[in-house]
Amino acid sequence: MLVISKPVVTIVIPFYNCKYIGEAIESALQQTYPHIEIIVVDDGSTQHTELITPYKDQIRYIRKVNGGTATALNTGIVHAKGQYFAWLSSDDAFLPYKVETQVNYMLEKGLSFTQSAYHYMNSLSEQTETIYPKLGSRSDMIHTLLSYCPINGCSVMLAMKVFGKVGLFNPNFRYAHDYEMWLRLLPFYELGCVDIPLIKYRMHEQMGTARHMEEIEKEVAAIQNLHRSALLSLL
Repeated sequence: MLVISKPVVTIVIPFYNCKYIGEAIESALQQTYPHIEIIVVDDGSTQHTELITPYKDQIRYIRKVNGGTATALNTGIVHAKGQYFAWLSSDDAFLPYKVETQVNYMLEKGLSFTQSAYHYMNSLSEQTETIYPKLGSRSDMIHTLLSYCPINGCSVMLAMKVFGKVGLFNPNFRYAHDYEMWLRLLPFYELGCVDIPLIKYRMHEQMGTARHMEEIEKEVAAIQNLHRSALLSLL
């Protein structure tokens, strides 16, 4: 009898001074899918590092000088052993069936780039709202993504091979590196969507989106200008 082995999924958790890191790691450890690797990349933190200590024998911990989330993600990707990549922000959480549901969907559909619906939660980890992204046809998707980013980065799962095709996250975009990556992937890969919530995305006062909105808006405009011609040529 031929036994087909399941692929390993590497969960990369960038960490910088985040008090929610324990909850993020717990959610990764509680996955129903057994073939996972968890890499926590400490981007030069000076606070809350003690929260990682209880998990050190269950994860791979890499500490580096501060360079931003893109550099932390890239460090995790370079050291990954998995065939698939999932990003978990240190203030968010995966639902227990996130990895199993998404990797099975990708294998069934033959996809390398997928996202999912997601829950919002507050600073107390209470669920507040659920978002179901609707991107429509490929043409609609391109127009939508050239207007704004409806994709939650932690809902995304990628086949590792895509980084060989398009490169790693661009550290020149300190806050919108995820958006830039999705636009870079679109010409080469179909974007699939799992229409059930697989993550909990935390809204709180210290989150980067709230503290750096002006910089984010500038980066988004630059990213749209960078990719507009290539994406419109696909229509």
